[in-house]
Amino acid sequence: MSDLKYWLGFNLVKGIGPAKVQALLDYYGSLANAWQANEFELQKIGIDQRALKTFLKTRQEIDLDVALERVQRAGVSLLTWEMGSYPNYLREIPNPPPLLYYQGEILEQDRWAVAVVGTRRLTAYGRQVTRDLVAGLVQNNITVVSGLARGIDAIAHKTAVELGGRTLAVLGSGLDCIYPADNRTLAQEMTQGQGAIISEYGLGVQPEAKNFPPRNRIISGLSLGVIIIEAGLRSGALITTNFALEQNREIFAVPGNITSPASQGPNKLIQEGAKLVTKIEDVLEELNLHMVAERTAVQLVLPETAEEIALYSQLSGQPLHIDELSRATGLPSALVSSTLTLMELKGMVQQVGGMNYVLLREDGPIYNTITTTESEDAQ
Repeated sequence: MSDLKYWLGFNLVKGIGPAKVQALLDYYGSLANAWQANEFELQKIGIDQRALKTFLKTRQEIDLDVALERVQRAGVSLLTWEMGSYPNYLREIPNPPPLLYYQGEILEQDRWAVAVVGTRRLTAYGRQVTRDLVAGLVQNNITVVSGLARGIDAIAHKTAVELGGRTLAVLGSGLDCIYPADNRTLAQEMTQGQGAIISEYGLGVQPEAKNFPPRNRIISGLSLGVIIIEAGLRSGALITTNFALEQNREIFAVPGNITSPASQGPNKLIQEGAKLVTKIEDVLEELNLHMVAERTAVQLVLPETAEEIALYSQLSGQPLHIDELSRATGLPSALVSSTLTLMELKGMVQQVGGMNYVLLREDGPIYNTITTTESEDAQ
């Protein structure tokens, strides 16, 4: 892509985030044009003085071709909003990252993902529960998303790798500045055909504290739901659940000992309405992924009413939210909801959590998973 170096260039300018990138695209049509813009025009579209000063300095000092070559030499790939392979769930969140750096592979099947997060100071109970739940996700072909931190994150990634599953790690640093350093080997294993490490931060960016809340929005944004295993009341893992709420994702929490500080966060989330999780089936059922082991072939049912035809034409194997379907068809949300309910009863569509729907095919759901019949199977 000829514009790729300009996406990289703006990513390297501090103070120009998703909202400003969108404003530049709206005004100039491309980031290539925006990169050449004069100071007056940039001020006119709302680029503040600090960001403008940084941009002008960066533009003067950086050779975009050299910068892009450096990224490619490091074995790092780039994804932008313009690319069809940019994760669709992530694209839908408020202020999605315009550019992602990644090593490994981000596959179409990774749209069926669940985040597993928690404290760095895990207990033996937290370790065992993490392993059990991740094993269940892997057995059901669901990608595990986390943040490659010590504790729950590392156990989640490591278990997925050991069991042959897929896992995505989102970093709060550049991909060449993995933190903690003792997870570098794990990160390398993930990129060897079992997932990817991902960041919105450029090479050389250190893991500063301010980077982690924005990173958490990507963890939840890549996922259908978020499972919190153990976390104190002030744990950063709870930031991920806040983003999950904002993004209309499902929140799951593992109950724990009421005297354990590590369980205060999940226990509080359960009090506030999070789905209580004691086995992987609780997650699969809530997300409507618990179906393949018992499924029978789905007979193709064609839409009959005008409403069914309108919704059917918008749906595919990619999940769409009920509000998006309402906007696309012009139908009231209440009518969309009732029509989708009837279509689901007919076996035409399937809800996959968070009021998102996909189309079913004659050969069954396109998000084929494998369910376990006993909780012990996930151990």
